[in-house]
Amino acid sequence: MNKKTAGFNVAYIFLAALGVLMVQDWWARSQAVATLPYSQFQQLVREDKVAKVTVSQDQVAGELKEPLNGKTRFVAIRVDSDMAKELDQHGVTYAGRYDSDFVAMLLSWVVPIALFFGVWLLLSRRMAKQLGAGGPGGGLMSIGKSKAKVYVETDTKTTFADVAGVDEAKEELKEIVTFLKDPKSYGRLGARMPKGVLLVGPPGTGKTLLAKAVAGEASVPFFSISGSEFVEMFVGVGAARVRDLFEQARAKAPAIIFIDELDALGRARASMPGMSGGHDEKEQTLNQLLVELDGFDPSAGIVLLAATNRPEILDPALLRAGRFDRQMLVDRPDRVGRLAILKVHTQRVVLDDGVKLEEVAALTPGFTGADLANLVNEAALVATRRQADKISMEDFNVAVERIVAGLEKKNRLLNPREREVVAHHEMGHALVAAGLAGTDPVHKISIIPRGIGALGYTIQRPTEDRYLMTREELQSKMAVLLGGRAAERLVFDHLSTGASDDLSKATEIARSMVTRYGMGEALGPVTYETEPNGYLGELGTRRLYSEATAREIDVAVRELVEGAFQRASAILTDNRALLDLGAAELLARETLAGDELQALLGRVAGDGPRVAAASAAG
Repeated sequence: MNKKTAGFNVAYIFLAALGVLMVQDWWARSQAVATLPYSQFQQLVREDKVAKVTVSQDQVAGELKEPLNGKTRFVAIRVDSDMAKELDQHGVTYAGRYDSDFVAMLLSWVVPIALFFGVWLLLSRRMAKQLGAGGPGGGLMSIGKSKAKVYVETDTKTTFADVAGVDEAKEELKEIVTFLKDPKSYGRLGARMPKGVLLVGPPGTGKTLLAKAVAGEASVPFFSISGSEFVEMFVGVGAARVRDLFEQARAKAPAIIFIDELDALGRARASMPGMSGGHDEKEQTLNQLLVELDGFDPSAGIVLLAATNRPEILDPALLRAGRFDRQMLVDRPDRVGRLAILKVHTQRVVLDDGVKLEEVAALTPGFTGADLANLVNEAALVATRRQADKISMEDFNVAVERIVAGLEKKNRLLNPREREVVAHHEMGHALVAAGLAGTDPVHKISIIPRGIGALGYTIQRPTEDRYLMTREELQSKMAVLLGGRAAERLVFDHLSTGASDDLSKATEIARSMVTRYGMGEALGPVTYETEPNGYLGELGTRRLYSEATAREIDVAVRELVEGAFQRASAILTDNRALLDLGAAELLARETLAGDELQALLGRVAGDGPRVAAASAAG
């Protein structure tokens, strides 16, 4: 039965019921009570044939002593007494008229009910469309249906050629593709594919893209759903949707089920008694998912993929062997990976011959695949705004500055004194970076305000990706951060608020050296704080030391920061003339880059060769 037929049947039943009610009321009135003209009623009274009457404002009802036409009860509509006397005198038969409000009364009940029913029907159909549940029993009756979107091979055009920078994860997933294409041949030696593969990593690294590429390569149906879509306001809906999802996948096997943001569904269950309430629905949904993972046979050709950037909060039962057997790290790409990702994204844009993607990859340490896609788009927009036919290397540089330092604030005008302070501040960063070992070469200096609070910035270009840093390199990085503050103190003999971000970063580095890396000489090789284990940033740390140790940590941190400041001050004192010259150039041109900047920084007297970190000052 389709929706139109169902709607027609309901309307038919409603009209039929209304007709039956009206006929029944008319029949009851006609059979039980005789309706008399008022003049006949008065004649019956004169003839003493009326037993008793009940008088109301509009009518007279009563009983007769003897039946009249087989009826002993009667009703007559009242007529004004003066008019009745006059009509009696002339022998006129007269009767009152009663306008029955039965229809109005009936409509006053029926119309609101019908309106309410119509609104309910309309909303239920709209809900059915939003839930993606069609056919019979749509609307609220289909709320337990899965909302997974099914992508067959014609829809999933993504392949491994569209994925770059995560070669290790691609190799692992190619094994799954081979299994999905020929499950019988793959299991000839008794091996089975993992029931579930969990993709973990920071946001924007391509976890969802990898899952779609697996489906595209294997040419199988792809069921995609977010973990949050399992949980609704109705209890039991999430578990029903899990069952329905796996039933759909079994019907279309071989297939891939992909659950994005698994942490919304698979958060660890409460272990304390009484911790239930609002958690019951999520726990029922998670329990049903665990049952389904235990119940399906991977040889049938169903593979469950899931993605999350918060693996540390997942329930341990979800990660045990036999459920999510494999965990694949999809991390931020290295320099080679960034170059491969840039090559993929630049296929759709027009590049100038002078663009060197190797340099762009070197300029973007820490960028994810999503960041690099945004970078290419920003560069294309910059080139479009300047009416260019191709994207140049300068467009990429502007795009990097736009993403890293923020939007250029052309209307934020600094007074001459502030511009002078900012120029010396930024030049202080650059000179200290040029004079220290273990720092990256300075790429650009500017005193044009950007972002929310940055009044200037210094960009350094790493020469290579770094995964380890020594104590000396961390100290040099702190000195570079404090170079701007040291320059202000040296030149103007005062301190400003412009170094607040630098101080925060330097303090964080010093605290990590003491509490996490065991680099505090007085405190020894002891860890007092654990490394944050989340991909979304700091999730909070526990204090694992006493008050006395806390004081020692504070002293050690202060000594490290103060030592870095004194080191930066010493380099700037030795290069005071160069500091003034560079600040004057910066005030005149607002931006220094390229060969002119390198010629200036090449004259810095420091304590070692320039090697590789980055600094942005506000």
